[in-house]
Amino acid sequence: MAKIISGDRWRFSFLTERLVRLERSESGVFEDGLTSLARCRDFGDVQVTCRREGRYLEMETEALQIRYDGEPFSGEGLYIRVKGPHGDMWHYGDRLDTLGGTARTLDGVDGEIQVGDGVISRRGFSVLSDSDALLLSEDGVWVPRKHAEEDFYFFGYGHDYKGAIRDFYRLSGPVPLLPKYALGNWWSRYHRYTQQEYLELMQRFRDEGIPLSVAVIDMDWHVTDTPYGTGWTGFSWNRDLFPDPEGFLRALHDMGLMTTLNLHPADGVRPDEEAYGEMCRALGRNPEDTVTIPFDAGDPAFMQAYFDVLLRPLERMGVDFWWIDWQQGTRSSMPGLDPLWALNEAHFRDMEKRGARGLILSRYAGPGSHRYPVGFSGDTVMTWASLRFQSEFTIRAGNIGYPWWSHDIGGHMGGQRDDELSVRWLQLGVFSPILRLHSTDAEFMSKEPWSFSQAAGDIMKGCLRLRNRLVPYLFSESVRVHQMGENLVRGMYLEYPEAEEAYEVSNEFFFGSSLLVCPVTEKMNPSLQMAPVDAWLPAGDWVDLETGQTYTGGRKLRLFRTLSSIPVLARPGTVLPLLREDGSALPGGQTDEMDILVVPGKDGAYDMYDEGEDGQISTVHFAWEDAARTLRVSRKGSAAPSVLHVGFPGNREAIVCTLSSGTDDEAFEIRLPRASWDWKAEVHARLQRFQMDNAPKERIWKKLQTLGRSPALLGEIRCAVQDADVFDCLFEAIFSGED
Repeated sequence: MAKIISGDRWRFSFLTERLVRLERSESGVFEDGLTSLARCRDFGDVQVTCRREGRYLEMETEALQIRYDGEPFSGEGLYIRVKGPHGDMWHYGDRLDTLGGTARTLDGVDGEIQVGDGVISRRGFSVLSDSDALLLSEDGVWVPRKHAEEDFYFFGYGHDYKGAIRDFYRLSGPVPLLPKYALGNWWSRYHRYTQQEYLELMQRFRDEGIPLSVAVIDMDWHVTDTPYGTGWTGFSWNRDLFPDPEGFLRALHDMGLMTTLNLHPADGVRPDEEAYGEMCRALGRNPEDTVTIPFDAGDPAFMQAYFDVLLRPLERMGVDFWWIDWQQGTRSSMPGLDPLWALNEAHFRDMEKRGARGLILSRYAGPGSHRYPVGFSGDTVMTWASLRFQSEFTIRAGNIGYPWWSHDIGGHMGGQRDDELSVRWLQLGVFSPILRLHSTDAEFMSKEPWSFSQAAGDIMKGCLRLRNRLVPYLFSESVRVHQMGENLVRGMYLEYPEAEEAYEVSNEFFFGSSLLVCPVTEKMNPSLQMAPVDAWLPAGDWVDLETGQTYTGGRKLRLFRTLSSIPVLARPGTVLPLLREDGSALPGGQTDEMDILVVPGKDGAYDMYDEGEDGQISTVHFAWEDAARTLRVSRKGSAAPSVLHVGFPGNREAIVCTLSSGTDDEAFEIRLPRASWDWKAEVHARLQRFQMDNAPKERIWKKLQTLGRSPALLGEIRCAVQDADVFDCLFEAIFSGED
């Protein structure tokens, strides 16, 4: 039980030695019920000592020292010291300086915006208010608080950032496990498709060998030409565009696609809706009045009819989940109830009640929203500034426990046509929580790979195929998010909180437990035909998964890439499970054959999780023994591959390993050569590509033959070229594996 220390009008509940709930109620009545933020306040026993120091009561744990004068909270009367080398002093009312949280939406954003606070800070503390949160009644209905009080949580975790985020999840509830199909490629476009046009488009993706798992149909699925209101809200199929909705949804399912429809419910239920009469009868209204039924998230009867009358028939047709496109503010008929919050929670729980794993697509409604994934970040502007901010935005969201953002990959509107920007954005999308292509209703802004140049389109097709291949890894990492509170996208400072460099690379991140991703967010240098990335590599070796090139860490380094790739690195010992490269397996199903990419150089292990047809989670444990060149495979559960194709980065060869059906533990010898990084060949290729005078290129190449890797060679390169990018580009190729 939490340790509670209280007076007549105040109560402090110590959930852990580092997490405290602080309440002040002038009525002397305190809230013990569940709120939209807090779902569990019993973390176990906590040791707290108390003593009186003059007018202050001093409460102390191993991590915190609290002084309080018993009066209404004030900066002079309540303050907390976080112990340890990374703690600081907080006085009530102090402005927070956290590492950031997230925001409700990125609608109309071009570049960076201010975000809310998270639960971690370099000062060692953060504060999260619960004063205005609604209560969850015993019958599952949200109700306002019956009395006013100040109610907030103090997180005093120093630089144990991961511990703070884990305990946030303990307080507010775990992140649900996503259905596996959500981790593949989503197609979306705001466009007035016909049924035939949409199905032909989905078939074109199949013919191009581009796997999709989710088909999103924007608002034109329903009638929009109406004398009642704007037409943004609708619940009746536009049968001029979709003459056979059931056949349309069935055809999408036959292609292996799950389907979501867009909802803008704010304008209510119009008299020309097919379900208007039944809706009126459910709510005790007269349908002959032909008056629009207002949307009311605070009315339980309306919300029940909203699902039973409006949505259930569409779900029986084959709609799998809903895109809730709420943009109409935070007020409802119930004081304190944000309609966005109500919709998110109700839709997610309704899907679970129907026996499916919960999934929605909707905007962020505040702390606790992680219980209703996934987030729809809104309509960004198509610019390099928006691309640069997107990964940082995703990273910061994890600091408030919101790991599953879905962005409009490639941007939504505005900007200008730039194939390079579109490719770089999709490359980031591969390593984003959700990959959903989307764009506004404009003729020249659609995201089909074949609508770009041949070179850009081929790269984009490869990106979408790679995302599909990553699904076994992504699902395994989503299990870790759910069970262990380890976010998929993590800023460098979460793993290296004492390294100053970790705070300087705002775009760089860990993608799950195995991959380090450095997005390219700057245009290519036209002279080099490559783009730079300012990266920080922590101490140790890091291997580029595409080329097999090894980098020595413990330093900042400029990495350069052509349009075809971005730096994705892993430590030696990494074991990465992938779907087969032929793209034959779709994200939601089972596969008998898999690729296993092993990064040799050290021992390592990985637990791959998969879901059987019975919904049970199976585990396959891979253990790499480097000296013996042996991969050990241990299986637990029904969902496991029978054939593994094991390879190394930069090596196209693979060893085929067939697992025995009656054996749970097997070992396979993997005798493959490691990719040998030919630094001279790479320098030659880069010099060949450089669009610059030939004389300095010839000089550098000749000096390289005689001087080799040496400080003297660096001096010669500096003398030969004035462009810093040229020098840094050659430095990377020559000295990537050198201290």
